[in-house]
Amino acid sequence: MADPTPAIAVTGIGAATPLGNSFGAIADALAAGRSGIGRYDAGTYGRPQEHPAAAVADIPSPPAHVVNLPPGDFGRRSRLEQLALGPAAWAVHDAGLVSGSQQAPQPNRIGVIAGIGAEQLKDWERDYLDGGRDVFSPADRPTLVQRLATTLGITGPTTTVAAACASSGFALALARSWLTAGWVDACLVGGCDVLSPTALAAFHNLRALSRRDDHPQQASRPFDRDRDGFVMGEGGVFFMLERRADADRRGVDCYGELAGVGMSGDASHMVTPCSDPTEAARAIAAAVADAGLPAEQIDYINAHAAGTPVGDAAEAAAIRTALGPAADRVPVSSTKSMSGHLISAASAFEAVACLAAIDRGFLPPTINLDAPDEACRLAHVPHTAVTARVDIAASNSFGFGGANLCLVLKRAA
Repeated sequence: MADPTPAIAVTGIGAATPLGNSFGAIADALAAGRSGIGRYDAGTYGRPQEHPAAAVADIPSPPAHVVNLPPGDFGRRSRLEQLALGPAAWAVHDAGLVSGSQQAPQPNRIGVIAGIGAEQLKDWERDYLDGGRDVFSPADRPTLVQRLATTLGITGPTTTVAAACASSGFALALARSWLTAGWVDACLVGGCDVLSPTALAAFHNLRALSRRDDHPQQASRPFDRDRDGFVMGEGGVFFMLERRADADRRGVDCYGELAGVGMSGDASHMVTPCSDPTEAARAIAAAVADAGLPAEQIDYINAHAAGTPVGDAAEAAAIRTALGPAADRVPVSSTKSMSGHLISAASAFEAVACLAAIDRGFLPPTINLDAPDEACRLAHVPHTAVTARVDIAASNSFGFGGANLCLVLKRAA
């Protein structure tokens, strides 16, 4: 019978992001307050054509000892699939779970969960713009998560989670439940997303994107009085999760533990966050309680805050409601000011930011926070990182349509 409350450890990380393609590179960029935002040409369908956006400069190919692909095969796959397969394969490598490695779980005891929203639409769009015809024969191939598992030789359960901007966070929550229930012995989990011309056009028309087209690195301004919308990004981040006892048995190091999860829903509007903080606060409080901690023990909160006028103020109210008096001292920052909003991959990327804060001993900053909004009264970390011991970090993700999520990560004991 499975242990009802096993510690769940992060034993592998793989990434392809605007701030780097490894845990170390991402940690360095966050500590330096470096922006990964530049200009992106959205092409014919853009409104306008160029936007501030955070693109991935290069996607790491999978290590050959993990995935033996024919020459050129990786480069022929869609950008979305590359942003899944590259990071996922490196997470497998990082965790030392290559097939045949000592004490590695059998392939049918490894799960794969991917947080991806509208994956087919994004693949079809890019393929069509490149002259392809996939949109006219959508049944010809399996879903991305199925292709991912097959390429990696994993035969355990697979599924895709779509919860808008919280997709990869919900995927992490589901992976934790699979491991806790004993259904798998390891779970490859994360999310990915790509910059899409039609998505940029749609969000621009919704007036959700920043209009600071002339100053892209200053465009993402979470919690700032002059914020005017978010900056889209792209990337892929995957983790290997295992029960801590199994990781210890294999003798592998852990980045940290996924200690708590809280979720709620407040379907008040398709895209506008609910101005009532009650349900978002409930998700935060539930995650802290699930981790078995008082609010006073949280050392850092990585906010969802994307830079929208309504969303940032609503989240600030939710944090204050959930934490009570502790909200006056718990440091809060939004790394979207540097990375942009990675949409489906945002939760996973921000979990990496929390693990970096724990590992490196610093509080990532909110850059561009020149004039904190009075409606977002929190213990901000403006402009530059602050040296601090971080043992416990919380990460908020609030998806369009009211998908509220908070993850609590802690230092591995």
